[in-house]
Amino acid sequence: MTIRLVSRFPVDDQRLSALHARAFGADPAEVRPWAQRLERHALTWIGAFDGGDLVGFVQVCWDGGSHAFLLDTAVDPDRRRRGVGTRLVRAAADEARAAGCAWLHVDFEPHLQRFYLDGCGFRPTQAGLVRLG
Repeated sequence: MTIRLVSRFPVDDQRLSALHARAFGADPAEVRPWAQRLERHALTWIGAFDGGDLVGFVQVCWDGGSHAFLLDTAVDPDRRRRGVGTRLVRAAADEARAAGCAWLHVDFEPHLQRFYLDGCGFRPTQAGLVRLG
């Protein structure tokens, strides 16, 4: 498996929605407007490709200043535990740093703590969350 990371690749909404459905157990028939959202809100996004197959994805949103936010880290279940996610997150951090960001934030569920803290170098912080809907 030779994985190639591509920043700001041309997004096909169906392919990215299908990857997210596989990664998160979502409805595979739902197609989201990824390309439009990314162009409007993301500092960058990175795809992991095995040949022509999209097997991983991450996006970085930001406040236009020193804070960036890691979102939607996804790796195809058949490609997990091979370093794809770690490479995606590190590439995202590099791009945020190159854009002048000083901080990269990420929220994650407890079962992903080992990945983000041990594998990707994040440190635990206190944060708050409010559900808006």
